[in-house]
Amino acid sequence: MSASSADPSADVEGAPAVDAVDQAVARVEQELGRLFARIRIGWREAAITVHPDLQPLGYQVLTSIASGKATSAGAIIEPLQTDKSAVSRQVRQLEELGLVESIPDPDDRRARRLVATDLARERIAIARARYEGRIGERLREWSAADLDHFVSLLGALGR
Repeated sequence: MSASSADPSADVEGAPAVDAVDQAVARVEQELGRLFARIRIGWREAAITVHPDLQPLGYQVLTSIASGKATSAGAIIEPLQTDKSAVSRQVRQLEELGLVESIPDPDDRRARRLVATDLARERIAIARARYEGRIGERLREWSAADLDHFVSLLGALGR
């Protein structure tokens, strides 16, 4: 009996048929779409937790600043894949809400650094605790081996 007659989803050499792989890829894309939608909802909820007027992009800008990885508007643009004007608007709003301060850069007096205020750090901690609590509940149902495998697969997909 040939491989193709033994398994109708296999091609002549016994490899999975392209249709089966295409269907699996489509399922992955569908699930990623659902996951990304859930992430966007999480950002919206986190933004509202920080301040009712804050947009999800503003929350992302704020967390970039609070992490210390982005200390200028220019440093925020690339990681968030957004334009300078959008980041500038968000930074201006964050300053107006008392969540970010622009201070002189100690290394270059001509430049300014963006820093999160204590209020911002407190509210980010609350927002993260809520989000991490929800996702943590789901992930704690998985085994450590499944989580390690998931991390590995996500890393490979992100490269």
